[in-house]
Amino acid sequence: MKDSKEKENLIFIFLISVVATIGGFLFGFDSGVINGTVDGLKLAFSSDSVGTGFNVASMLLGCGVGAFIAGRLSDIVGRKTVLLLSSSLFIASAWGSGIAISSTEFVVYRVIGGLAVGAASVIAPAYISEIAPANIRGKLITIQQVAIIFGLFSAFVSNYVVANMAGVSTAPFWWGYEAWRWMFWIELFPAALFLASLFFIPESPRFLVMKQSSKRALAILQKLYGQEAGQRKLLEIEASLVKKDRKPKFSDLIDKTRNRLSPIVWVGVGLATFQQLVGINVVFYYGAVLWQAVGFSEADALLINVISGAVSIAGCVITMFLIDRLGRKPFLIIGSIGMSISLAFMVFTFVNSSSDINGNLILGGLGSVALISANAYVFFFNLSWGPVMWVLLGEMFPNQIRGSGLAVSGLAQWLANFAVTMTFPLMLTGIGLAGAYSIYTTCALLSVFFVFKFVRETAGNELEQMQG
Repeated sequence: MKDSKEKENLIFIFLISVVATIGGFLFGFDSGVINGTVDGLKLAFSSDSVGTGFNVASMLLGCGVGAFIAGRLSDIVGRKTVLLLSSSLFIASAWGSGIAISSTEFVVYRVIGGLAVGAASVIAPAYISEIAPANIRGKLITIQQVAIIFGLFSAFVSNYVVANMAGVSTAPFWWGYEAWRWMFWIELFPAALFLASLFFIPESPRFLVMKQSSKRALAILQKLYGQEAGQRKLLEIEASLVKKDRKPKFSDLIDKTRNRLSPIVWVGVGLATFQQLVGINVVFYYGAVLWQAVGFSEADALLINVISGAVSIAGCVITMFLIDRLGRKPFLIIGSIGMSISLAFMVFTFVNSSSDINGNLILGGLGSVALISANAYVFFFNLSWGPVMWVLLGEMFPNQIRGSGLAVSGLAQWLANFAVTMTFPLMLTGIGLAGAYSIYTTCALLSVFFVFKFVRETAGNELEQMQG
């Protein structure tokens, strides 16, 4: 009877986590859908490389603001309420991005989508970490990254299908609207599902304790873990807060003995920043542009994106099954080394390629090396920094500063994302693919040393044991 009840509790926790990770799916879809619309944006809005870069990267400004506000807002109104808000913004952005008739209007709707993505990116893993038992917490949070990659993969597939049905992404499709507009509108379906599903999940019990709603928190904890375990967990949560009658605030991030940001916050910022400086989102946002730049057709480039998405999912699934057994740090170290090597091979292929009269690279016999290296790079990222960074951010901060710590780290992550995404088109025309990827290779190497020196293992620890 007891085993049956525990099984029911685990199923309930798993289903709650799946609902939260729909936000991750939308995060991935909204980030990846832009990949197949770049040609349509150039034609529709007559934009140059700088304008196109801003149209693509504009969402990331919203992501930074969304992550920063959501972390703090979740301490005020709750994790679930912030997820509900983000689902509504996803719907507004998907519709508006497709209907936009000017570059300015498009940027506004992409920023709205960015607010949704930023909020979901930090709150979904935080929510999962706060309802999951320590022994499966890493696995459940990793589902978030699987959902992100599946969202990217779904965007790549839908872009490929729509473009092929229409002929090219810029051609008219259903009801006379261009194919690239429909690429955005497809997102309306999962966004609506996310909004509806959120009404069936509970609020985070740790948030309820912070709001002095221990009775409601206890009811949820007992439904999650059972009667006795729920009661014990409530006492642990209450004891972990600095003072039960004091609400979390940003000043909690300051180490009072040194009068500066707590070291754990700097580690969070470092993790968030390095995840982007290795250049992964160049592949996600500009994959079609990259492969067209080295001689592939638009159709072939979109198909390569689909393959990369499948490889990404494979990497995440491996991590999902092993992260709670092997820990967080080993995956980060293996991933950093693997990315460094595969990026170096990509630089080698770009350096040793030739150019046609239009300045496009011709890889020749090195084309297969570039493809294998690119997919190895994507695999190692999604085996490590992709899911593990979010796992660590969701669990590494003490209860008192989790929301604020996520706010600062999330802002750093999206600002780094914006910088990488915005500068890639400029580097493509300035120092070329070889120069750009040399920078990403250097950052991957530096991340190895960062993990060795600064990152602490958190596997198996309860959230109440986390120290600043």
